[in-house]
Amino acid sequence: MARRLRIKHVTRVSYAQPAASSHNEVRMTPLTLPGQTTLDSRVTVSPATSTWSYWDYWGTQVTGFDLLDPHGDLTITASSLVETAPPDALPEPPTWADLSESTASSRLLEFTGPTARTTVPAKLLKKARKASAGLDPHETAVAVSALVADRVTYLPGATGVTTSAAEAWEQGAGVCQDIAHVTIALLRGLGLPTRYVSGYLHPERDAELHRPVAGQSHAWIEYWAGDWCGYDPTNRTRADESHVVVGRGRDYDDVTPHKGIYRGVPGGPPEVTVEFTRVA
Repeated sequence: MARRLRIKHVTRVSYAQPAASSHNEVRMTPLTLPGQTTLDSRVTVSPATSTWSYWDYWGTQVTGFDLLDPHGDLTITASSLVETAPPDALPEPPTWADLSESTASSRLLEFTGPTARTTVPAKLLKKARKASAGLDPHETAVAVSALVADRVTYLPGATGVTTSAAEAWEQGAGVCQDIAHVTIALLRGLGLPTRYVSGYLHPERDAELHRPVAGQSHAWIEYWAGDWCGYDPTNRTRADESHVVVGRGRDYDDVTPHKGIYRGVPGGPPEVTVEFTRVA
């Protein structure tokens, strides 16, 4: 069933001492795609300053801004209204030979190689090959996702934003970002083009209308099997109308929700809140 979601994503940064200046970019604007329409979206900043937007190489909308006067804190509020629909049926999967041929001659090649965050040891790839032996690309994505979810327990706070796929696997715990990175590493190692997806997941499938619900940003994957197909390895399900896509890339570094630099003394981590309201 189609649904309409209002999303409010607030990031608050408090400095130990006022920052002399800061330069920022955020990726918090949902995309308009087949099955997802962004009806309204805006990013506001406090202290107030002018912002600009552009599309990056990976097709994500970026909002940039500078604060050139001293400021003791920074608040970024991204508000969106998005309409989503259930996913279409999966396409007929290509053979592995056809997949390899189409990948070698297209931009899909960018999503087949390891990055610093998606490099895993050979012994782990061997496990993935064993788990997916004889399976088609769709079945392989599900089997490898299950392999990862069985090993890497979802545990908020167990890892940081710099944790690699190999570290998350060895630790056996992580968050959705880590589970996505490990899954991507293994699927790419098997020859399946796979990209990292950053966005949101409404935490209640049967949410009551007009009741705000606390949630968080989310990460999952899309693999190529004749078309891009979304799968959420953390929740062992296809990406559906509860998922809202903001950006895609090779890994988290390509779609970081907020990044920037400031001139001042080191401070603590930002405080992030996400609120969902289903309005239809």
